[in-house]
Amino acid sequence: MISNTIHAAAAPTTGRIKRPAGALLAALLPFAALVYPFLATAQEADGQRLFRQRCATCHNIEPGQNKMGPQLLGIIGRVAGSVEGANYSGAMQSSGITWGRQSLDTFLAAPRQMVRGTRMTVSVPDAAQRAAIIDYLESQSPD
Repeated sequence: MISNTIHAAAAPTTGRIKRPAGALLAALLPFAALVYPFLATAQEADGQRLFRQRCATCHNIEPGQNKMGPQLLGIIGRVAGSVEGANYSGAMQSSGITWGRQSLDTFLAAPRQMVRGTRMTVSVPDAAQRAAIIDYLESQSPD
């Protein structure tokens, strides 16, 4: 049987003792709990940045502040075409969609395929970017 431990006499000239990769992972795992809140904040910041880059020309998250598209504050659970004062296409108003993670993901990937006749022309083909934008929208509370 071969041992994972290398004896000092057989160690490389750098003086390092080679350890199994699992040992390093096990040693770092307790620190993941300390780093996770920062990663979650980074994810939200990434979603916010992507929202500004990809969506904010036509949408915002301020209540009652519609642009070319409706404001998106509280979009999860909202019926499509229902924001007061927003300028919707007839196709969007009659779509019958209630926005959730899956419907938003499908719509952002290919808006005109999901709702033929929508005025939205921007798509987000990258799944990770769509997820980050949706996470950001979910994190914004209408309260």
